[in-house]
Amino acid sequence: MAKQAETPKKKTMADNVADLRAKRTELELGGGKERIGKQHASGKQTARERVDQLVDKGSFQEIGLFALHRATYFGMADKKLPADGVVTGCATIDGRLVHLASQDFTVLGGAAGETHSNKVADMLGLSLKTGSPFVFINDSGGARVQEGIDSLAGYARVFYNNVMLSGTVPQISLICGPCAGGAAYSPALTDFVIQTRQAQMFITGPQVIKQVTGEVVSAEELGGAQSQMNNAGVVHFVARDDDEAIQICKRLLSFLPSNNLEDPPRAAFNAKLKSDPDMNNVIPVDPKVAYDVRGVLTRVLDHEDFLEIQPGFAPNIVIGFGRLQGRPVGIVANQPCYLAGALDINASDKSARFVRFCNAFNIPLLTFVDVPGFLPGVEQERGGIIRHGAKLLFAYSAATVPKITVVLRKAYGGAYIAMCCKDLGADRVVAWPTAEIAVMGAEGAAEIVFRREIDAAENKEERRQELVDEYRDAFAKPFVAAGRRLVDDIIEPAETRKYLAQALESLHAKRELRPSKKHGLIPL
Repeated sequence: MAKQAETPKKKTMADNVADLRAKRTELELGGGKERIGKQHASGKQTARERVDQLVDKGSFQEIGLFALHRATYFGMADKKLPADGVVTGCATIDGRLVHLASQDFTVLGGAAGETHSNKVADMLGLSLKTGSPFVFINDSGGARVQEGIDSLAGYARVFYNNVMLSGTVPQISLICGPCAGGAAYSPALTDFVIQTRQAQMFITGPQVIKQVTGEVVSAEELGGAQSQMNNAGVVHFVARDDDEAIQICKRLLSFLPSNNLEDPPRAAFNAKLKSDPDMNNVIPVDPKVAYDVRGVLTRVLDHEDFLEIQPGFAPNIVIGFGRLQGRPVGIVANQPCYLAGALDINASDKSARFVRFCNAFNIPLLTFVDVPGFLPGVEQERGGIIRHGAKLLFAYSAATVPKITVVLRKAYGGAYIAMCCKDLGADRVVAWPTAEIAVMGAEGAAEIVFRREIDAAENKEERRQELVDEYRDAFAKPFVAAGRRLVDDIIEPAETRKYLAQALESLHAKRELRPSKKHGLIPL
């Protein structure tokens, strides 16, 4: 009698769960242990390690782990790419929801194909739906060439969604590895870019530049973090490594609301406001003597905590975040120890962009003024200082958040206006007794107004100084501006923190109606 065939044993739920766990473990290894070892050897974390360090422990919920590409050309049909080279999902950072994407360089060099980019675009869409910030950790060799136009279409979807989120939820890009070609435009469309010293970001690499122009340049000179901040103005923060980049990202998020319909998160604060007598001696009385304005800013802010943005780009203007009585504030300040604090093309762009960000996300603006004017010169004129300076005028005029201006020393000419004067929409303008508000400095004005008297004087230098003092007393002293109600008060430097905190409290509920329109036309 023939032996009856055994019935195949049916899988139990335990078997299915075991298979699932094994599959998840395999996929979560990305490109495998060998490639992970190479990633570590190069001084970089893996995509998942970065996510784990960024978010609250146990809060990450991955979306799209089992995603598959559908490419078949050039051997792609047989390639299994775990999570298609990008880890995506949602989590919390300090208890607040974020959505994120982290490219996995161990999987085909993190190259972005159709599915890869669609996963990123989907996370951007969920950020918009939920009103939560989006964080994109970049570490990719660029577009997946095996997928041709599908990879380009994927990039376009990411860029489109970056624009849809703009001004609605904060977007932060971390550049932790290569970010070349079209991939570089997504970070450029986000609000803040944090780049590590090991990473490079550029549109065309050194080899292409050499082929096209014959110019020889290293990858570091072209796309290194310092170059992309100091020269290009693309990068906002330079980090030593992945660890520091992640810490900067978390600190930055602590100042920002989750979306444009919320106020920034208020931290704990001491309700007692005290005078600071030492502030009376922080800046030199002589307008020709330079000083570091950050010494003023830190004394005004809670715990002397100031997060400066783009310190290496246009250092004649200082921008960044701090807190005043627990409320996040945006700071714009002239820097007298570089170019005497004059406004130039890059300073105008840097500060205008920051003003617009703060306005979009309900962050009050504090402006500290010590400016001799717009930087003169043929290079500035030919470079379009008129157009670029107009951006700052536009940004401040369009901003509806509380705007408080402190005139520390010089406030001359068109630059006085551009630094948020009363008639440009400042809600409060106060001046220190050292303030000089005029069309130009007293020395220059005297040479124009009293030139004949000076030339005719027996002792020209003595007469010149007399007329300089006369002009300064007549026009430059802050009491003249206060008399015209262009300055609301003249205060002791020691009272600055107290004054600003009280003013900010009174302006917190500010509402301002503007004409109905799609948007203004900033002079780009």
